[in-house]
Amino acid sequence: MKATGIVRRIDDLGRVVIPKEIRRTMRIREGEPLEIFVDREGEVILKKYSPIGELSEFAQEYADALSDETGHAVFVLDRDVIIAVSGISRKTFMDKPISVDAEKAMEDRTTLKIDDKGVKAFCKDCPDNIEGYSLSSTILSPIIVEGDPIGVVVISNKEENQEVGDLEVKLANTAASFLAKQMEQ
Repeated sequence: MKATGIVRRIDDLGRVVIPKEIRRTMRIREGEPLEIFVDREGEVILKKYSPIGELSEFAQEYADALSDETGHAVFVLDRDVIIAVSGISRKTFMDKPISVDAEKAMEDRTTLKIDDKGVKAFCKDCPDNIEGYSLSSTILSPIIVEGDPIGVVVISNKEENQEVGDLEVKLANTAASFLAKQMEQ
């Protein structure tokens, strides 16, 4: 754990303000849920809560099945990082921050097809060349639960001359809808 040197007092209602610099750095938005943990030494730890993270094992299995059937790389993202990867190296993508385009798909609540950005279409800090694969054509479909975007399903081609089309758009939308329904239960 890293000390910030910032000290805040608890007010009479038991609230403490998380400094703007930390909220910006950690990408904590107004109204976003935080999990509260307490360890044996009495430390209180706040962690961003990821509703889709609760389904990460299930999302991984769904991504595996979708990738097996389509031959494409499949990813599931929460609001901040990639939580499931199939059809391509997991270690390269897992827990990497999501791109501005992925955030836009969530905020606009629309499915995007991006043909010119490669990996950067959904992953902010991933290398462009992955195991000789060319992820140049990508579908991003937002996962919407009770009107709120909580993640994105991504289907991306693995070969340079391979494009994703209408079928992959429908598959990404179906996966996003299915994961959303699992969250609502």
